[in-house]
Amino acid sequence: MNYKKIVISLIFLLTVSGLSSLSAQQYQISLLTCDPGEMIYTSFGHSGIRVLDLSTGRDVVYNYGTFDFGAPNFVLNFAGGRLDYYLSVSTFDRFIAEYDYFQRSVREQVLNLNEQQKLDLISFLETNYLPENRAYRYDFFFDNCATRVRDAIGSVLGDQLVWNDEVQEPVDKTFRELIDEMVYFMSWSDLGIDLALGSRLDRDATPQEEQFLPKYVEASFSRAEIQGDGPTRPLVGKSRVILDFEKPEGSFGAINPYWIFWVVALIFTAITFIGFKKKKLFLGFDIVFFGILGIIGLVIAALWIGSEIPSTKYNWNILWAFPGHLVLAFVFFKKTLQPWVLRYLLFALIMADIAVVFWIMGWQSFHPSLIPLLLVLILRTNYLYYNIGKFRPVKK
Repeated sequence: MNYKKIVISLIFLLTVSGLSSLSAQQYQISLLTCDPGEMIYTSFGHSGIRVLDLSTGRDVVYNYGTFDFGAPNFVLNFAGGRLDYYLSVSTFDRFIAEYDYFQRSVREQVLNLNEQQKLDLISFLETNYLPENRAYRYDFFFDNCATRVRDAIGSVLGDQLVWNDEVQEPVDKTFRELIDEMVYFMSWSDLGIDLALGSRLDRDATPQEEQFLPKYVEASFSRAEIQGDGPTRPLVGKSRVILDFEKPEGSFGAINPYWIFWVVALIFTAITFIGFKKKKLFLGFDIVFFGILGIIGLVIAALWIGSEIPSTKYNWNILWAFPGHLVLAFVFFKKTLQPWVLRYLLFALIMADIAVVFWIMGWQSFHPSLIPLLLVLILRTNYLYYNIGKFRPVKK
């Protein structure tokens, strides 16, 4: 009789233990990290949170990186820092199908959360998904799809989450260098980013600030630990590759600013030499050149003054791409020049020289392809300052 009681008790305990284990593992929550794509808005990668309900099979991904291309004034709002992103929810299968179609690798890190932490995180996400909460003002560096995922985990775990950033290899990188890692071979996009964003990008990013890029969130999660609710354990319990595609080799492409701008520099060097020999100015070239620089300067000034994006402020590209150059281009159409033209040419020459100093001193890093354009600007402003009065009458 005692033997039967012992057997029955063991069976009961094992059953209860099994049910408790099943309850503790009702949810599986993971960080999904997706490799960059070929379009500029996909070139930095992506992060999402997967929530799998093991009891019902419901499998969804919370995605903070959703935006509407068809929204009114999309481009102006994006450039002005007034674009809202929002949290969306899709099935895991649909989420993976998109990345499979575009052949972008996806990796999963299953998080070592206890049951209460899982429920708290799901509640946090569901609250964020309410219609009145799901939209947020997007900031590329400090509030995006990757930082939102990191902050969601941090909000739920609080002081129990230890990032262990000190154990990583100390390599100081500026925000601009971090961007270059992702768009280096997208040379025109890289140039556009460097033209639009100012000197604030040229300070070193902290380990937490690096996490505006999904790959750094993934690396940080792999180092992090949970403490204070029992034995210390890694934040990530296990990792796996869901989709694995070979990364294409990087290439600048046949048409890129590096060789094009050097061709422009050679052309201007040639016409300056020929003009000096034949006593001609060839102002048609300068009208185009200064006109383009002036238009770029207007865009830089508009972003500096009118955008709510802090990173567009203090953009010293305006030293060489100055809006006033557009006025100079129109003035060159006239047969008689105003006296201020000579003073402006000297001003433009000094401004270009200051831009070079800013670059050398590290106050702002300009895109490398701009070297020949700066040389052209210095060459032509110098040549015109000393020679334009010889071939064009100047009012006194």
